[in-house]
Amino acid sequence: MVKRVLAALLGLAALLALSGCGQQESRERAASHAPEAEVSQPAKQPVDPAAGKKSLVVYFSQSGNTEAVARAIGEQTGAELWALRPQKPYTDDYDALLEVASSEQQNGARPAIATPLPDLDSYDVIYVGYPIWWGDMPMILYTFFEDGDFSGKTVVPFCTSGGSGLSGTVETIEQLAAGADVKQGLHVGSAAAADATGAVNSWLSELDLYR
Repeated sequence: MVKRVLAALLGLAALLALSGCGQQESRERAASHAPEAEVSQPAKQPVDPAAGKKSLVVYFSQSGNTEAVARAIGEQTGAELWALRPQKPYTDDYDALLEVASSEQQNGARPAIATPLPDLDSYDVIYVGYPIWWGDMPMILYTFFEDGDFSGKTVVPFCTSGGSGLSGTVETIEQLAAGADVKQGLHVGSAAAADATGAVNSWLSELDLYR
């Protein structure tokens, strides 16, 4: 009788041991096939050199070069973009465009803007971009500056051209944007406009917009 009881107890112990091993193996197998916890990487956030200030990039672009630079600035600063478009679109014919641009400049034209200006009061820093036409910014930029109130704003010019530089446009903007703090401008050659990220980064790092 005692032997039968001992045998039964030993059998039960062996069964429990096997069951425990099976559960442990099952848990290990399940763990080995469980998906790893996904580690989310922080999204790369644009760093606005004018930290704490709201920024806007206004640009006029006929060929797309100035728009490319504007987008590079927007990507680096997180600024909103607004395209300055004429009410009467310019021709895509290069020679005809040269004639129109020359005529507007000689006549002191103020081409109408297609849409109302954004609420400039909502922004602290306003980047303004344009191509250089006949040694000056297009006349629609004169319309923009004369229609807007830039008092107390930081205005940051940038332009594109075949090689004429800023052509004195920063000084012109200083006269037009009364009461604004006009910063050092950026010129990007037309051939380099499509890949202007490096030039934009260097320029932004030099601007005193951190304070």
